[in-house]
Parts: sequence; structure tokens; C-alpha cells
Amino acid sequence: MTRPISKDFPLVLASASPRRKQLLRQIGIPFRTITSRVNEDPLSRDPLVNARLLAEAKAHAVIEKCEDRWILGADTVVALGRTDLGKPSDEDEAISMLRRLSGREHRVITGFCLVAPDSKRVYSEAVVTRVTFKALTQKEIVGYITTGEPFGKAGSYGIQGVGAFLVERISGSYTNVVGLPLCALVNALLATGALKEFPFIC
Repeated sequence: MTRPISKDFPLVLASASPRRKQLLRQIGIPFRTITSRVNEDPLSRDPLVNARLLAEAKAHAVIEKCEDRWILGADTVVALGRTDLGKPSDEDEAISMLRRLSGREHRVITGFCLVAPDSKRVYSEAVVTRVTFKALTQKEIVGYITTGEPFGKAGSYGIQGVGAFLVERISGSYTNVVGLPLCALVNALLATGALKEFPFIC
């Protein structure tokens, strides 16, 4: 019988994302991290499929280092139509992305993948949240760039930080935009047997 996650048998998060770490701490799931170092170049032209495939690739990339543990891989994609807006490479690209998102609705898609300790059973899902930006002035865009927050983030913004001011409304999971759809994740952990119950009890 597969062991569930516990303090002595923590989940392995295949990510170095500080936001994902914080979300798991927020709900009390014991975990440790192993960075997957997977190339995040798109694997599909469909952002939904791409997020799920990258999450699966990240989870599978650390299997050999995990000592038969439950593994969680995740990838967040910002999609404007069918265009995937990745992490900006420089200031000009960040400005361009924010201009494109200004006054429009886009989708934030987080794919996540759970791999069981036997490495045979896999669960993967992609969750979509619709986010609408207010119309941004050039001064607001440049001011936000100077905070440094857009760099290292898909779509050039972080909803959990200063970037909250960009967002007029959202439809769907807020934590999905941060980096992990916690409601869907907990449901998956329970359904797969990774957790016996939730809230987690040590």
C-alpha cells in the first residue's frame, strides 16, 4: 500500500518557486524541494496542453532523486488568446507584455502533476483563471518595471505583490494565478491517496 504524505514522508516539490513554497506552507503540507531544471520552452501550441506537459516533465525529471516519494510538478502559463506570454528576458519585453495585457482579459493556466511513490500512477490537470487588467498608462507600466517585480514571472507581473494594482478583476482561483490552484490540488491529493484527510494533521 502506498504511503500518504506525512511529516516523516514529505511531498517533493519539483520547483524552486518561492510562491509555490509559500502556498504549500500556507495549507500546512509537509514538503521538501528538488529543482527540476527542465527547459520551459513550449511543448505545445495550446497553452492548456503546454502547462500540463511542462508540469509532467518537471515531476518526472526528479523521480530518480526522490526516494519513492510523492512528487508535485507545476508550471504556470499566461495566455493572451493562443499566445503564451512567458517570463520577460529584459525590460523592453516586459513593457511590451504589459502593454498587450493593458485593458484586456487573459488566462492564467497552471498545470500540475502528481506522481505516486511507485512512479507508475500519475495525475495531471490544468486549471484556468481569467484575469482582466485595468487600462494602464505608460507611467504606470514604467513605474511597475522599476520595482523589478515583473522579472522571472510569466506575463511580467505578480498578482501577490505590487502587481495587484494591475488587476481589475479575476474569475476563478486566485492561488492559481500565484502559482498553484490549492483547491484543485487538495482535491487531487485526496483522490490519489497522497493525503488521507485535509486539513492536514501531523
